[in-house]
Amino acid sequence: MKKRKSVIPGFGISLGITITILSIVVLIPLCSLVVFSAKLSFSEFVYTVTRPRVLSGYFVSISTAFIASLINVVMGLILAFVLVRYDFKGKKFIDGIIELPFALPTAVAGISLTHLTTTNGWVGSIFYKLFGIQIAYTRIGITIALIFIGIPFVVRSVQPVLEKIDIQYDEAAFILGANSRTTFFKVIFPEILPAIISGFTLAFARSIGEYGSVVFIAGNTPYETEIAPLLIMSELQEYDYSAATSIALVMLAIAVVILSLNAIVQSVVSRRVNGLA
Repeated sequence: MKKRKSVIPGFGISLGITITILSIVVLIPLCSLVVFSAKLSFSEFVYTVTRPRVLSGYFVSISTAFIASLINVVMGLILAFVLVRYDFKGKKFIDGIIELPFALPTAVAGISLTHLTTTNGWVGSIFYKLFGIQIAYTRIGITIALIFIGIPFVVRSVQPVLEKIDIQYDEAAFILGANSRTTFFKVIFPEILPAIISGFTLAFARSIGEYGSVVFIAGNTPYETEIAPLLIMSELQEYDYSAATSIALVMLAIAVVILSLNAIVQSVVSRRVNGLA
């Protein structure tokens, strides 16, 4: 029996091209972080990345990113469900505008959100006058900016999976006497759970390192609204490359841990879902 010829080049050439591109785009920049950080002794490195102001920056970035990602899971799931299961005028426009945060420069998004949410802005003035809540220059504003840049990850992760679920499963559940709530949680939700986890993790990892859309709306008050990426930029502006790369290395480690946990959790959930099926 003759082997079918592959459309792409052989394994050796393909692997070489893959490693080369991966090295240029990912590995070499990451190695540079380690090289610059290595200029510090271990004690200096630990002191640099555990200063109270830096720890506060980690906390602000991680906590707001986590809250924003949780909100994005709920809203992204609703958006994906509406786009897949319903037909209405303007559906294609809404489907396309979901990816606007990918195309829009983050600085533009940050400036726009800041103008909208200040105490004189269209949205911010309403919340400030009616509820006494200030949005811009607080952690609420940071969370809103992270929701804006993170929601496409959830929608685009869940939407293709929902499209593959045959509507006949819903109809069969209704025929057997299940209501809408039972059908969703027993039939649909187990199928889309891995995609939800993936969307949450991608949005979370993306939000932790976000700078452009957050720096304007944050207010950058030390110990209150100062994010970790801003601390990195501050160190770079002071030409302290070792300190900047040390903080960046910690952020990189956090992102790697998050993505690794995502892979493990997805694997466990997928096995359980397949086992139940």
